[in-house]
This record gives sequence, structure tokens and C-alpha cells, in this order.
Amino acid sequence: MTKTIAPKLLHWYAQHRRSFPFRDAPTPYAVWVSEVMAQQTRMETVLPYFQRWMERFPTVESLAAASQQEVLNQWEGLGYYSRGRNLHKAAQLVMTEYGGALPQDFEALQSLPGIGRYTAGAIASIAFGQDHPVVDGNVKRVYARLFAVDTPINTPAGEKEIWALAEAQLPTGQAGDYNQALMDLGAMVCLPRQPDCPSCPLQADCLAYQLNLTDEFPHKKQAKKAPHYTVTAAVIEAADGSVLITQRPQDALLGGLWEFPGGKREDGESLKACLEREILEELGVKIEAGEKLGVFRHAYTHFKVTLHAYRSEWLSGEMVLNEHQAFRWVQIDALDDFPMGKIDRSISRQLQGKEPADGA
Repeated sequence: MTKTIAPKLLHWYAQHRRSFPFRDAPTPYAVWVSEVMAQQTRMETVLPYFQRWMERFPTVESLAAASQQEVLNQWEGLGYYSRGRNLHKAAQLVMTEYGGALPQDFEALQSLPGIGRYTAGAIASIAFGQDHPVVDGNVKRVYARLFAVDTPINTPAGEKEIWALAEAQLPTGQAGDYNQALMDLGAMVCLPRQPDCPSCPLQADCLAYQLNLTDEFPHKKQAKKAPHYTVTAAVIEAADGSVLITQRPQDALLGGLWEFPGGKREDGESLKACLEREILEELGVKIEAGEKLGVFRHAYTHFKVTLHAYRSEWLSGEMVLNEHQAFRWVQIDALDDFPMGKIDRSISRQLQGKEPADGA
């Protein structure tokens, strides 16, 4: 099947391509932002974030000039926050090292924070018309079915095999449309479950279809069960009604975001004892955990969390930052100005009366 699929796929793409603002007007900056946002995120989720982002940061220059807090505020809710931080850092490098223009060189693109092989290939092919393949989740699935790839695609060997197929099938001079056609086919037709094989332009070329094994591909190595952690958080209120929030370290999960301080429960420890210990260790402050505000649940990429939030009273101690980079006393109605992860945002909305209590 040596380069037999490109003409059929490109013909299908010309008729069925999805319309996106970054595709209809593919400036290098718009392509870059959209591809970073689309990493591990469905396009339906990305679109409103992309539109708000481009209104706030229409150029590389405007992004580079913004504060990290402004950037994270715009990114809030999209998850995988290192992507937003890296976009910001990369924009600043583009301004200082490349005169404000995203570099066209493939290696130079990969040298920027947050741009790996896939994103560099997408930018180079879509924005600059260069012949570079892309491999994302949709593309892996399409190629795994087309070529009945036995190797699990979520292993280094599987990744290598799919990239080799992508290189071999790439049509010279048409990489941008071809790459987007592959991604659209995976998103619209070659679905993870119940693929729409009758509508597929590559049905006659698909080994999985010929073998009646489309539901068996792609093969994946079974992931380990995600661990579950029980954690606590303190809502400490001052006499003027402000509450204490702390900023997570830049190199940590949710780095740069603000949270209600707390931590993970140890074996055999009560929830309130956990919270009082964590606040003492992290901030050097003695508190008394009081009324429970709610129970909040969230699944991250590699683990799950159940968080118990408590109203807490400051008893004694001077504030120190052992595990955070900053703290603020913030009026409840001003909490929206501080970027937060999903759970902490839920706590803040509950405090503001915008969200009901969950399991309190």
C-alpha cells in the first residue's frame, strides 16, 4: 500500500473538511495555539477557548507581554496547564530570539517550550507548507487499522512504527492538507468505537476492515489502574472576610495556579488531623479544622482525588512558604481573578454561592 491512500483521502477532505477559524485563516500563530490546545483535548472543547484566547492575545507580541496569571486565567478549565505556561514562555522566546515571527525551521520549532515532534510537524506542514508528518491519537488509530498494526500503539515500538508509516505515506507538497485530512478522518469516521466504515474513503485499503477486525484495532498495552488519593483543603477566613489562597510552585502539577492549602491524608489519619498537620508543615501555621464545606472529586491523567474542604480557624503562627511560591488574602468576590484548577474553582464558586455543596 505504497502511497495509495493520499489521493482518496485528499479528495474526501476537499468535500468533508471541518471548518475552524485556525484552518480557514491558518496564520502560523493561530495554527500553533490551536495545535497546543488540541493536545489531549477534543476540538469541540478547544474552540471556545481558542476564540477567547485570540481575542485576548491576538498576536505573539500580546501573549509575550502578558503576565503568567493572565495567561493561566485564559487557560483555566482547559487542563494540562503546562501547555499554557509553555506557550507563554515560547512567545517570549519568539520575541527575543526570532524577532516576533515563529521560526519556520523544523528543529528551531522543536527547540521552543511545549513544541515536540507532532506540534512542530503540524505547524511546519499546515502553516509553512513543508513536508512533515504528524501523529496524534486520531492518526495512530487510522494507521493502526489501515495497516493492521499488531504492536500496541501506546508503546515506544508502536509509536515508532506509526511514525514510519506516516513518513512513508506523506504526499510530497500536500502534507498540510493530508495531515489535517487524517485527523478529520479519525475524528469523524474512523472513531474509537463503532467506526463508520461505510462512509470511509479508505475502506478498500483498510486491512482491519478486510479482516473484519476494526473493533480489535488499535492494540494498546493495558494501563495500570490509576491510584486514588484522599486530600484535604482549608478555607481560612480573616476578620475582613478575605480568605487565604496559596500559589503552587512553577514546576509542580498545576504550577502557577492558586489553591486553598492542604494536602494528602496519611494512612490511619483522620481528615481534620490531616488538614491541621498539612497546614502546619506547609505554612507554619496552627489551625483548627471546623465545618466541612464539601467533598470534591476529580480525575487527573495518572491519579484520582477526593478532596474534603473545611472552614478552618487560624490559631497561631507566622506564615512561611515551605511548599508554595506565594500567598494572598483575597475577598471572596475577587477569587475569579486568580487562576485555579477544577477542584479549587469549585470551592471558590461554592463560597460565592454559585455552586451547591457536594456531600458536605
